[in-house]
Amino acid sequence: MFDILFVMIFGLSGRVLTKDTDTKGRFSSPVLDVTEKQLIIERNQTLQLNCRGRWELHWVLPSGIPKVYHGTQIEETRCGKKNNQYCSRLTLSPALAQHTGSYRCRYRQKQRKQASVYIYITDSQRPFVKVQSEIPDVVYMKEGEPLVFPCRVTNPDAKVSLVKFPFHRLAPDYRNIIWNSRQGFTIRSPTFFYIGLFSCETIVNGVKYSNKFLTHRPVNKILDVYLNSTGLVHTLQGQMLALNCTVTAEWNARVSISWTYPQKANGSATIIRRISRSRTNMLFYSVLTIPRLSKADRGLYKCHVTSGPSKRETNTTVIVYDQPFIRLKHRDGPVVQASAGQKSFRLTPKLRAFPAPEVIWLKDGMVAAERCSRYHVDGFSLVIRDVAEEDAGIYTILTGIQQYGLYQNLTLTLVVNVKPQIGEKTVSSQQPGIVQRGSRQALHCTSDGVPPPQIQWLWHPCPPKGLSPARLA
Repeated sequence: MFDILFVMIFGLSGRVLTKDTDTKGRFSSPVLDVTEKQLIIERNQTLQLNCRGRWELHWVLPSGIPKVYHGTQIEETRCGKKNNQYCSRLTLSPALAQHTGSYRCRYRQKQRKQASVYIYITDSQRPFVKVQSEIPDVVYMKEGEPLVFPCRVTNPDAKVSLVKFPFHRLAPDYRNIIWNSRQGFTIRSPTFFYIGLFSCETIVNGVKYSNKFLTHRPVNKILDVYLNSTGLVHTLQGQMLALNCTVTAEWNARVSISWTYPQKANGSATIIRRISRSRTNMLFYSVLTIPRLSKADRGLYKCHVTSGPSKRETNTTVIVYDQPFIRLKHRDGPVVQASAGQKSFRLTPKLRAFPAPEVIWLKDGMVAAERCSRYHVDGFSLVIRDVAEEDAGIYTILTGIQQYGLYQNLTLTLVVNVKPQIGEKTVSSQQPGIVQRGSRQALHCTSDGVPPPQIQWLWHPCPPKGLSPARLA
């Protein structure tokens, strides 16, 4: 039979709650029937704790006690002279070494108001609260935070050493290396020395027991995230789509890559992941593939990247067409105008096509780029540098998608405007012409320009001395 231990018989509990009067201010927090901060009992004994308070109570038990444990019993009653208090009794039988920990009684609705006691349940064959398998536990060393080796013990007087593999024994100095039987070893300011395999070791009755830990320094910095296609993705129905999300991160980084896309709920895509290393970085790849696209697959595709608290994302939009096409029409009508002397002029019709068509420009029936070195094709536009009068003419754009037998042409007329010039102005005359009064004279004006200029004559009255100068304006 198990021994039954009531907290009162320890001589450790200061008092039992007997007063029933609920005066103002009493039980603002629940009260346990023990005043000590810790108790020590032996394995297989029965633990019983009583808690009283003003409102409904709730127990929070150590993680080593399963949520469903046949040995746990909680009795809820109303208490006090007027039954205006709440009492709760926790019974744990049998108490085992793994049940070592903090037992807290708190209000259901006011969880910060609580009372607690730490219970050590000693077991000579189980000095550590946790019994490990052969695989060490991983502890994380984070920048700016202490490093904890959580080798809690079932006896507060246990002598425990921290050992770095293979034989480097570290003694607590209570400045940087601190031992606490409820927590384990804490390293306040860990350095790279603490990366590796460590163990907490103790000897009981000549037998050595240990908890092993492998430290890991997580790195969460994401250096870059990019897709193989950064702009709009144009494709045809029935074709395959492949998007590659590449993440560059620091060494030791652990990266999670996920996708959101229009047909994710239907699982239309397959995702393949791969990791590679360079001399300085880690590269993580996630390739999303849809074998045969449908119109339902068009929309926004997002690549989400997380590494610890760090988050990044990138996206692209996929446009799915039913069939290949060419749509070609004038932008500003069939006739366009430029001016002689312009540094450059661009002939740009409205063109929408998929896939991208081949483009050839003709001038007056001949390939434009072969006629003049000042002509060059930029995308589907024809650029004319240093525009001259002889650039006027008939231009034709030929577009075609040979794979699908699609062709479409468009013709434009380019008019090159030339500033009007007066031919007589090129002849310099120092003195005006002198003619006999009463004679008949013919004056000629020659001008040139595109479009043809209009000529206007202006007559100025003769000066008093009888001369009749005429000036052309």
